[in-house]
Amino acid sequence: MYLRSVRALQADALFVSVLQRSDELNAIQIRRAVAVALTAYGGAGCAERVAQEFGDHPETAAVRMRWARATVGILEGQAVPRTRRMVADDSSASGRNPVTGRPAVRSA
Repeated sequence: MYLRSVRALQADALFVSVLQRSDELNAIQIRRAVAVALTAYGGAGCAERVAQEFGDHPETAAVRMRWARATVGILEGQAVPRTRRMVADDSSASGRNPVTGRPAVRSA
């Protein structure tokens, strides 16, 4: 199983959110948009939507992902709130999936 970083998860969630590149955003708005997207779609659902967009519109998707990754960089160094769908990086040590919080499935 591939465990993704919190920052990559946040970027995917921001990518699928309703926020736009033209918006002037602060950390609270970014966190809220990430939380709403993760609640609505889950981590895997956000990744699926990102992949779909890259398949359908690769040029615009690449621009939006660069924006999403740079924008979640604003959150760098700030505490990441724990939610049901997004847990801290120590989840791999606990044997839990960092997206769902459920026990991780290990392949043999």
